[in-house]
Amino acid sequence: MGDIELGKANSATCVACHGTDGNAQLAMYPKIAGQHEGYLLKQLQEFKSGTRNNGIMAGMVAALSDEDMKNLAAYFASQTTSKVVKPETVNEAGRKLYFGGDAARGITACAACHSPSGEGMQHAKFPALLNQHGDYVKAQLEQFRSGARGNDANAMMRNIAVKLTDEDIANITAFIQSL
Repeated sequence: MGDIELGKANSATCVACHGTDGNAQLAMYPKIAGQHEGYLLKQLQEFKSGTRNNGIMAGMVAALSDEDMKNLAAYFASQTTSKVVKPETVNEAGRKLYFGGDAARGITACAACHSPSGEGMQHAKFPALLNQHGDYVKAQLEQFRSGARGNDANAMMRNIAVKLTDEDIANITAFIQSL
C-alpha cells in the first residue's frame, strides 16, 4: 500500500507519543509498531474525518494527505512490536471471556475477531492486541462501552463493550497482557 521509507521520513511528529518505531513508552498511548497496515490507515483516515474523535490526533493528521497516511501506516506496520511484561499468573476470568465470551450475556469471545493469539485479523482490519499496553486496551474498551469511541464497523465493539462490567474489562485487560 504505502512506501515505508517515505513513512519513516514523515514520522517525526508521531515520535512524542508513539516512539521512534511505534512502540509507545507511556501506557496511555497505543503501540502502533507491527499493527496491521490497513487498520493503521483506517484509524488515520478516521481521525482526519472525525469518525474517530480524538482532539490530539485530529490535529496531528489534519495536514496529512492520503498518500502520507498510507506511507505512515506502511512504516509503522513494518516495525516490530516490543514485548510487554507478562504477569506471573494468568487471569482466568479474563481468559474465559477472551476465548469463550459469555453467551448468557451476549458477549462474543474476543478471540473471534482478535484471534486466539491476539494477532488480530489483517484483512478484516481487526487490530492486534498482542503486546499492547493494558492501560490503552482498558481505555478503549471503556470508550467503546460509553460510546465515546464509535468507529467500529456495524457497532460490533460497542455492542459487546456495553455488556462488560468494570470487572470484566479489568479481567480481559489483565488476560491480554499474558498473551
